Amino acid sequence: MAHKKQNNLVIRPILADDSFEDLTGLLHRAYKELADMGLEYLATYQDVETIRNRTEGAVCFVAFLDNRLVGTLTYRSPAAAKGTDWYDRAEVAKVSQMGVEPAFQRTGIASQLLRTAEEQAVADGARELALDTAESANHLIDWYMRLGFRFVDYCDWEVTNYRSVILSKRLSD
Repeated sequence: MAHKKQNNLVIRPILADDSFEDLTGLLHRAYKELADMGLEYLATYQDVETIRNRTEGAVCFVAFLDNRLVGTLTYRSPAAAKGTDWYDRAEVAKVSQMGVEPAFQRTGIASQLLRTAEEQAVADGARELALDTAESANHLIDWYMRLGFRFVDYCDWEVTNYRSVILSKRLSD
């Protein structure tokens, strides 16, 4: 996939020489507000090895602004998106571990990461792009809904302390 660049923002797949330590720190900082709400997203406490494992069989997109890591998103193609009835469907791709450095949140970086994942999903033949988040994270659910996602199901992951909602977006061909 080609690198995306706009206003010094570069979104690309993670490279072998990129730092998973930096990625881990970014995710911990990005999810701190949610942790402060009492929500134990895996990204709030996972270690470097867990993040590395969660990106295997996936595409981990990273966003750099002026060569500084400011965002990330992990994308799984329909063949690799598993774990719930919805994710197991042959036409559903999945995103997870999306985070943006707090100083750069609400600047459009997350939207650009999602657009990159949508483009990859279409290229992979997906008809849906799905994700999940805490049922009580109303601000995130509202934002995803504004981006065209809709509620499709609930799930309860063993690694979190909340019930999740699965949201999905129909993709255009």
